[in-house]
Amino acid sequence: MLELFREGQVYEVLLVTRSNVTPVGVVRRGNRLFFRLFGGKSAEELKEHPYASIQITNDAELLVKLGLNLPVSLEFEGADGFRWIKGLPGFYGRVDAREEPYEDELGETRILVCSMAPEGEISGNLPNRPLSRADCMLIEMAVDLTRLIVAADAGRRELSLKLGDRIEENYGLYLRFGGSSEIAERIVAWARELLERVP
Repeated sequence: MLELFREGQVYEVLLVTRSNVTPVGVVRRGNRLFFRLFGGKSAEELKEHPYASIQITNDAELLVKLGLNLPVSLEFEGADGFRWIKGLPGFYGRVDAREEPYEDELGETRILVCSMAPEGEISGNLPNRPLSRADCMLIEMAVDLTRLIVAADAGRRELSLKLGDRIEENYGLYLRFGGSSEIAERIVAWARELLERVP
């Protein structure tokens, strides 16, 4: 299944740790999958218990809900210290991780740089539904919202406005491409509330 991941491309997948699930972007190099975590529960759990599953989904709303900590209903299975979402294909294995300093337009922080060589495959089936262009816009809106939350909390007005504009622009495209999810409306409303609080 690893051959489905073309080397060098970033794939949005689900990282399942001991008690958490979060979307991450992974890149394949050889027989390993590389990803970065910017703090959070999954990063803390991997420091204590470096075993995880990486699972594939084509459900954009699931990725977005998990990324924004919105409620979802999932069933889990597991074995030998690993845990995974029932029904989704993927891999499990030990995660090698190290902390590194990181700097971008949001400022300086420390991140967890991780890699996994899959030790086993998780069987599952994806719905026969292609990813739509509206799905892609929804994911981009969610990514920008997570960055806007950090920028607004830091009082970074110019960056916050830029991210807010991008969310609005992508929302317009989302509607044009036929999107109709309430989650998109929630993202826009959330972004507008954040911008009102930025000094």
